[in-house]
Amino acid sequence: MIRNRETGEINPLLIPLIIAVVLMLGVGGFAGWAYLNYTDQKNNVDQKVEVAVTKAKQEQSDEDDKKFAEREKEPYRQFIGPEDLGRVQFDYPKIWSSYIEKSTNSAFEAYFQPITVPAVDGKSLFALRVTIEGRKYDDVINGTYQPKVKSGELRSTPVTIEGFSGVRFDGKFSREVPNGAMVIFKVRDKTMRIYTEDPARLNDFNEIILKNLKFNP
Repeated sequence: MIRNRETGEINPLLIPLIIAVVLMLGVGGFAGWAYLNYTDQKNNVDQKVEVAVTKAKQEQSDEDDKKFAEREKEPYRQFIGPEDLGRVQFDYPKIWSSYIEKSTNSAFEAYFQPITVPAVDGKSLFALRVTIEGRKYDDVINGTYQPKVKSGELRSTPVTIEGFSGVRFDGKFSREVPNGAMVIFKVRDKTMRIYTEDPARLNDFNEIILKNLKFNP
């Protein structure tokens, strides 16, 4: 009589089968993880490339706009002040307009602003202002601006233009003008101030106005 195998006996083929199934599941899980990781990385790379391309296009556009804006300033116009007040002379961008507030033997005030000069009401920040007044040079320097230098609101720097010495002030001139630049010269028996109240025009002030400034003290 042939007896059946005892209950609970393990088929010798079952163990390799289980191992094979586990390995297949492991390989499948790893493949799925690898695919998801690849997809995520690819999406991140695509996003980074898109961001980089957008940034590069914007930077190029900004650079083109900047170059166009600079070209629009040329050819420069020339300003020449009254002969009896030192004949102040300088170049300024052609897209700027000018307005002379008053001109007498004792005072001169001129205002410059892109496109249109706004009302002179103490509220507008001008790209450029030029004043020639009867106050003594030392009184203007020591009485008006040196106290602000001592308080730290302004920085003073000696300057020389066309062989003539003056003083430059940068910083806070008032609550209305928190960041401006001014150069002061003695013109005969009077004092000339040439300055910008708008920090956005500081490069024009340095590279166009001051580099072409001439006068006959």
